[in-house]
Amino acid sequence: MAGHGTDEHPHGADRLCDAGDRLYSRAVRRGRVPRADADAVQCLLELALLHPDPDDMDWLVPTAPQEVMTRLLRGVYDEVSASQRRVGSAVAAFEWYAGLGPRLPAAAPEGTAIRVLDGLSRIQAAMDEATEACTTEVLTVQPGGIRPEHELTEGLHRALALRGRGVRMRDLYTHVARHGQGLLNYLELMGGAVQARTLDEVIDRLILFDRTVAFIPANADRTLALELRHPALVEYLVTVFERLWRLAIPLTAPLPDTGIDGISHRERSIAALLAEGYQDAVIAERLGISVRTCRAHIARLSETLGAASRTQLGVRIAQVGLDGASHPADVGSLTLPEQGSRTVR
Repeated sequence: MAGHGTDEHPHGADRLCDAGDRLYSRAVRRGRVPRADADAVQCLLELALLHPDPDDMDWLVPTAPQEVMTRLLRGVYDEVSASQRRVGSAVAAFEWYAGLGPRLPAAAPEGTAIRVLDGLSRIQAAMDEATEACTTEVLTVQPGGIRPEHELTEGLHRALALRGRGVRMRDLYTHVARHGQGLLNYLELMGGAVQARTLDEVIDRLILFDRTVAFIPANADRTLALELRHPALVEYLVTVFERLWRLAIPLTAPLPDTGIDGISHRERSIAALLAEGYQDAVIAERLGISVRTCRAHIARLSETLGAASRTQLGVRIAQVGLDGASHPADVGSLTLPEQGSRTVR
């Protein structure tokens, strides 16, 4: 969403101007602000951070911060997905053109902007080389759920070597990774050298060394990888990481409350994806959980919201604002069917 706004306020919801920040903060604290106060900060209306109070059109009410964060994450995820598709198209085109001429030696010259690494041993060797050359910073995105012990153990020698040289590391995981004791043990071992944050969803695996070289998978089973050294590509991936990092929650901080009794943070994420029409297997993959766990959460959602069918569940998700289209302030004190003690707060 960054970049959308008027000429006077050329920014997105993730970096408000000072006037917009003050007014939106006041609206969140007080629940609403006079419409006249927004005359000088139309950016808040254009970014849908404020909208008219249906009970009194002279007042504006704020969009819930959780909803804004969800909207931003969807935009970033779509941008990254489109970029990955463009990278794949560029690689396919290059390979086609390369086939038109005489076969060149397999070894790529030093400094190649995009290098295809075929096989786990070659990927490992390139990663070790980048680790040895790294002097300041490593940024990583680790998708999926709980990190297996063997993965953490395999990368431990590189992480310890980096820590010994004073290299700082920042890691992004899904919220599910919080439940892995192996990750907690790894972070305790690394001390202050590693910072970790989590999100509902992250992009595919990404490793950035010193903001000069990046590694991303090139196929589903990760036996192919791309080593990227083109400054524009690397800078783009750094920007993506930094935006996700700002939206992520520190591993040591609790996940925010959903505002609805009986609905967990993970179930809210599942509900939003259900509202977008995704199937159970896709939702499970994006959130880093098993399909069985995903379906158990869906069953609890149905029970909590009083839905007897999948269609009715979709309706109830929209009614209580779990689809991202509204927030608790929009639905007042809606009582959940057959569970009178559970209300939207």
